[in-house]
Amino acid sequence: MCESCGCSDGAKATVINLQTGAKTEIADDRAPIHHHHHNDSYHSHSHDHAHDHHHMHDHGPRHMVALGEAVLRKNDELAARNRAWLAGREILALNLVSSPGAGKTTLLERTIGECGQVHAFSVIEGDQATANDGERIRAAGAPVVQINTGTGCHLEADMVARALKELAPAVGSVVMIENVGNLVCPALFDLGERAKLAVISVTEGEDKAVKYPHIFQASSLILINKIDLLPHLQFDIDLCIANIRMVNPFAEILQISATTGEGLELWYAWITEQRKLAQGQAFA
Repeated sequence: MCESCGCSDGAKATVINLQTGAKTEIADDRAPIHHHHHNDSYHSHSHDHAHDHHHMHDHGPRHMVALGEAVLRKNDELAARNRAWLAGREILALNLVSSPGAGKTTLLERTIGECGQVHAFSVIEGDQATANDGERIRAAGAPVVQINTGTGCHLEADMVARALKELAPAVGSVVMIENVGNLVCPALFDLGERAKLAVISVTEGEDKAVKYPHIFQASSLILINKIDLLPHLQFDIDLCIANIRMVNPFAEILQISATTGEGLELWYAWITEQRKLAQGQAFA
């Protein structure tokens, strides 16, 4: 369940390895409370509400807040495991977030096509349904695992852990995680990535950052995409940048067009620099 909206409560995510066709379902059962022990094992206690008078009517706001906190705490534990696993293999993992249609998939296609000889890419593709974007990535030349979240509006650390197991990315490689198109809930859920990247397109409003501040505050890099369309739009890019700076003065901002390639050399240089940092972080 997402603490913000409850959209994934009871949902089932499906992990599809597009290379082998293997499918795995992850049930989103929030009833058990999982306890983490020092021996790295988990066990769960299912609370039987029918026999527990104290819990019979405990489904109000306090119960939901406590459940949401438990979900995020468990997610953070799993994200820390993902981060350690990636760091131990010097793998750079990046979490791309945006509204639907901002151009994440097109950006990944072009990045893989133009930099695939320099960086070994693999991709975790998140969507509520279909493997359309995953197939586009596979056609571009990168191994890809598709995660369909069903009613869920974001990826979670356990889904990414399953996908990493399927992908088995090489030591020193780059894993791109394309999150479900949504500017709210992905801000809450750490996946174990090195950095979050927000993609905004000039076909959206200049005020996106102030409307959805949490995701922009959490992003290390913000890509303003589709700048090739600026001559045809009434979009004030300076105002867009000022709004981003208002909520995140420290993020790097790049203006790009995934369609024409404009500005992408700076994006590619950023990936190269982050990969160097990732290759040193295991020994930091």
